[in-house]
Amino acid sequence: MIRRPVAWVVAAMLFCEAIGVAVLNWFLGVVVDRQDMSLAGLDPHMMSVSSKIGGIVFGLYFAVCGLVALLVALRDRPPAGFGRVLLISAAVVHGVLGAFTWGLVGWPAFLSMMLVLALVVLLLMTYDRPAEPADAAPGGGKSGDGSPVTSPPAPTTP
Repeated sequence: MIRRPVAWVVAAMLFCEAIGVAVLNWFLGVVVDRQDMSLAGLDPHMMSVSSKIGGIVFGLYFAVCGLVALLVALRDRPPAGFGRVLLISAAVVHGVLGAFTWGLVGWPAFLSMMLVLALVVLLLMTYDRPAEPADAAPGGGKSGDGSPVTSPPAPTTP
């Protein structure tokens, strides 16, 4: 099946992205600190520290999303509850980042964001629970009063 390899690839990409985002923001914080320049009157040290904190926070966010994908790959079960919400939010974040990277960085960065978005959505869709069959009784085989639903007897031929 394609489900487990996709989950492994998503986990690896999110872990790499977590490290990349944290390192990039840390580097930008160091650059701002060494330039000692103000942007519209803001304190350079405050901008440096906030860039480093933002890098750590987003790095941890992507690492937790990668951990959810890794658990999905190891267990071969769909993400549930908070893990599913995290993966959906990661897909939304990659969509928004893709829109920004198209205008600010260029199409290669946009394509990489869209690749991660597509893989996260594929992970969520391949582990989607199958729909209940149309002929199944509503309520899990129980009638409205809680008694089991019985089917009429099969017709007999003479």
